[in-house]
Amino acid sequence: MRVGNESSVRDRLAEIAQRFGLRILYAFGSRSVEALDMVEGRRVSLAQGPSDLDLGYRASPELTVDRKVELASALEDLFGVGRVDLVDATTASPTLAFAVVCGELLYAADPGEEARFQLEIMRRYADLKPLLDERRRLSLGE
Repeated sequence: MRVGNESSVRDRLAEIAQRFGLRILYAFGSRSVEALDMVEGRRVSLAQGPSDLDLGYRASPELTVDRKVELASALEDLFGVGRVDLVDATTASPTLAFAVVCGELLYAADPGEEARFQLEIMRRYADLKPLLDERRRLSLGE
């Protein structure tokens, strides 16, 4: 069921993405499905609450600190939240980047590029996972 004007949020998100050079934008974490529902027109706003909105992105060119602050502000306004936490998935740790790409895709300038990027992140994480598992095993004394 659609509520509100789906194209409005989707179009505004695309405008923001283009203005800031975003190639890909994901929502991840506890509010990811809510954010996707809003972009797809299934809800008109995010539920009020203390939780921030976690968004991961890939941009070209890389965002400066000032541009990242401006982007966060634009996305806070769009989603109606008090705080957006932004993660550059290209420079994040493999574990965090994996969490990002396992989230909800909100925007992709080029779906093929997004698929290749997701595969790259998943491969990087898969290469590291045995070491992470071993470290966890040792830290738990198993």
